Amino acid sequence: MARISVKVNGTQHSHEVEPRQLLVHYLRDVLGLTGTHVGCDTSQCGSCTVMLDGRTMKSCTMFAVQADGSEVLTIEGLAAGGKLHPVQESFWEEHGLQCGFCTPGLILSAVGLLGDDPHPDEHAIRAGIEGNLCRCTGYHNVVKAVQSAARKLATAPAQAAPTRAQGQ
Repeated sequence: MARISVKVNGTQHSHEVEPRQLLVHYLRDVLGLTGTHVGCDTSQCGSCTVMLDGRTMKSCTMFAVQADGSEVLTIEGLAAGGKLHPVQESFWEEHGLQCGFCTPGLILSAVGLLGDDPHPDEHAIRAGIEGNLCRCTGYHNVVKAVQSAARKLATAPAQAAPTRAQGQ
């Protein structure tokens, strides 16, 4: 067992974990944050996307012990003060989700994308979310949602988005 200390959604946590426990399982099974989904277990689907130290990453690709000393943001921590983040709000308004399984990962990927590129065109949005698979939407409304969120964030600079990892 190894002791880790990690700040998740603004709250400090310290736990003994198996060295081989994946971050996604730590978030879900130890902290009870089930918004981070387990999809493929192979880093292909993006359902497990979180923000680690301000950068997007797939939490099924790293061990919890590797997050020791880091800050993690999950979908549960994105809303502030009971108000949805502009990206969450835009996914709802633009019907950027259907079954919802991929939605937390897509939203966090969009937050990171908008942190790197506040005014992406359609091609940049599609490239920015390509690491997230959705079997329901066809991505059209997802792109519309990211475009809407970009407009909202442009008028609300206090909600600046974290950045996303390269190659995500």
